[in-house]
Amino acid sequence: MIRFWLHLFFVLVWLGFWEPVEARRARFKPTPPKPKKTEAEKAIERLAPGQNINIDQMSGKWYLLSVASRCRNLLESGFKVESTTVTWTITGDKVSVSTVRKLNFQCWEIKQDYMKTKTPGQLFLKGKRPTENMDIIVVETDYSSYAMLVLKRAGKMTMKLYGRSSEVPDNIVDKFEDRAKTFNLGLDVIFQYPDYGFCESTEKVLGKI
Repeated sequence: MIRFWLHLFFVLVWLGFWEPVEARRARFKPTPPKPKKTEAEKAIERLAPGQNINIDQMSGKWYLLSVASRCRNLLESGFKVESTTVTWTITGDKVSVSTVRKLNFQCWEIKQDYMKTKTPGQLFLKGKRPTENMDIIVVETDYSSYAMLVLKRAGKMTMKLYGRSSEVPDNIVDKFEDRAKTFNLGLDVIFQYPDYGFCESTEKVLGKI
């Protein structure tokens, strides 16, 4: 009788340590390696403002000339974009930005407040939700004729070329396109904004966002 119970005990112990082959494979399944980052992704990670950028000198009016982006709204619009201007008013650490453009055949003013950060040349726009927060980086400018900015939000980026007038030299346009290409934003996703039909006044105002 004792032999029977000892045998039963060892059988139960053995069953307790046994598990199906599939379960062992699942438990010891190696973690797949992370996909390698593309050169464009590496370039975005290394992105930093241009050296010695002075945000205070960015104040005043700018014309939006080109946008490099894979933004769905831009792609779906079929390259139908409207002439746009922005005006920066800088007070201390706050940069008030007024964007004027046409929407549904009316001239709108869109107001936003960017905040300076500890990094010279980099600004921050707080969204309604953390996923809507945006970093604004001035990558290159001479303050008097052109500026190249990068906007980063939720892992995606857009690059913009501004001018103090509605035109800039061809070499600046070429430089912008070359920079955009390093972020995998080729000519197929570069939108040229019109240099005519700018709003002289606004009919609608969209509050600070």
